[in-house]
Amino acid sequence: MAKDVIEFRRSEEFEDVIEEEEDEEEEQIEQWDDWQSDKEDSSADFLCLFCSSRFGSVEVLFDHCRCKHFFDFHSIVREWSLDFYGSFKLINYVRSQVSENKCWCCGLEFQCSRDLQNHLHPAPSFDKDGKFLWEDDHYLKPFMGDDPLLHSFGGDEDEEDDPMTINKEEIMRELVVHEKLPRLCNGGHSILNGDASVSNTFTETEDKTECIHILGNNFEGKPTDDIIFKPCDEKHKDGQLRESFANVTVKEIRNVNEKYFGAYGSFGIHREMLSDKARMDAYQGALLNNPSLINQATVLDVGCGTGILSLFAAQGGASKVIAVEASKKMAAVATQIASDNGLLSDNTTKGREKCPGVINVVQCMVEELDKFIHVLPSSVDVIVSEWMGYCLLYESMLSSVLYARDRWLKPGGAILPDTATIFGAGFGRGGTSIPFWENVYGFDMSCIGKEVMEDSSSAPIVDTIDSREIVTETAAIHSFDLVTMKLDDMDFTSSFELKLRTESIDGITTARTRSCYGMVLWFETGFTSRFCKEMPTNLSTSPYSPKTHWSQTILMFREPIVLSSSDITASMTGAVGTEECPAVAIRSRISIARSSAHRSIDVSLEPQAISSDGRKRSWPVQIFNL
Repeated sequence: MAKDVIEFRRSEEFEDVIEEEEDEEEEQIEQWDDWQSDKEDSSADFLCLFCSSRFGSVEVLFDHCRCKHFFDFHSIVREWSLDFYGSFKLINYVRSQVSENKCWCCGLEFQCSRDLQNHLHPAPSFDKDGKFLWEDDHYLKPFMGDDPLLHSFGGDEDEEDDPMTINKEEIMRELVVHEKLPRLCNGGHSILNGDASVSNTFTETEDKTECIHILGNNFEGKPTDDIIFKPCDEKHKDGQLRESFANVTVKEIRNVNEKYFGAYGSFGIHREMLSDKARMDAYQGALLNNPSLINQATVLDVGCGTGILSLFAAQGGASKVIAVEASKKMAAVATQIASDNGLLSDNTTKGREKCPGVINVVQCMVEELDKFIHVLPSSVDVIVSEWMGYCLLYESMLSSVLYARDRWLKPGGAILPDTATIFGAGFGRGGTSIPFWENVYGFDMSCIGKEVMEDSSSAPIVDTIDSREIVTETAAIHSFDLVTMKLDDMDFTSSFELKLRTESIDGITTARTRSCYGMVLWFETGFTSRFCKEMPTNLSTSPYSPKTHWSQTILMFREPIVLSSSDITASMTGAVGTEECPAVAIRSRISIARSSAHRSIDVSLEPQAISSDGRKRSWPVQIFNL
């Protein structure tokens, strides 16, 4: 009996415990539901990154930012392989910039939020000096207190444990530069150098331990599906052998350079440059007609090509000429030409007392010159280079010239040319292809002309403009002093004003209107009296000067802007810049910056029409990639 009582009591105690546990569990569930409800309520109000709009979900917010503000958060995160912290910092960075009425990607500052909203544009690049704009750990601190977006943008964190899907070529590109894997091999052969196919296992030569598993076929065959990439070492799981695109990989730069210098292996290009009379006259004049500069000087020719500038320098009396050329083919050609003309160093030059063998051709990029020959720092008297590209800076070698200047030019040494200036002006209807399409053998094909105009509003055109089609005065947009400028000075923003080009008949200025269809850019380089004391000279690619192989760079407006002289009264009803209300000036802002694509540039243009009574009309920013 006692035994039965004990068992009964135990049963009662057990049931009580069960009931208590069930009560606790129900209470926890209720608390969890309450917490979840609070969380949902608090996160149901997401503030836009750029305006005062609020949204009930993250996806709707980001879709709004993409459509209305040209900010595609998911594309940026995906393209640039941002991890959680990088995405976190990006959001805080954008909020901080917008609070100061600054454009998050180009840094321009505006007087009010409305002007900033009108300015926002797709970002041509996200980096500066090889670092993300939001790289600073300062942006790990939430800019806005209790910002629910910072807790919700990342989605399901459990997905981080899944293996990444990466394109095979991308893996090879990343492995080349990854600091954790100095050298990978397969069976004793270096895979990164391309002398062996990739098997299922990579091994690191330093400790012979397995490093990476790759499932799939080798990289060398036909294109195959993406493969699964999973680092073995858990502590590197968040690293994943990915370098941000801001730090452009060595291999990518090498590929661009190989294509760039390889293109100059074509003799057709060199014939075009050697036939450019304006180009040749300017360099020949500077090197032959300034003996106080060139005689007995040590000259460094950066990017010598055929060696024509080195030949001029030797002819002008230089005691030593170092001709640097990255193209293997053209370096061999320049060596042969210097030898054939008795100007190659250590070459027998009988009967050529005025032109001793002083030229030494080195095949390399100037940044690698020290690997091939020994040149003492600050030992060069003159650096000469024809570094200019379209719009002055496209595919230019200016960065190489500045590198050579800082490393080898003597204090007070000369750079030829030593100045460069970009100019701009507005052009009329005849500067477009519209008239051509309006009458093609008697047929109207103007529908094509309209489409060409639309396409041209985002793609620059390299062509020549007849000076008679220039409808505005010329504006000096930006100048460079090659003696003092820094590499970052290649990126700039400039504001300027274009007014109608006046014409006079019999001394009387006539009032008229003209439509401006866009801007034409050109440049001039100066061989100034600072160094060319006997005979300074100038090289111009202006529409008013003889044609050069650089032509001009044409930027089309989205729609023509009608300009008039200030004598014409503007209508109060028409939009500024139209026939009803012509503008008296086009106030423009232009930015030119090095693109994330090596040797390319991005150009942004913001035109604003000003009426005679001070009213303004702005157009959205236009982005051109060259």
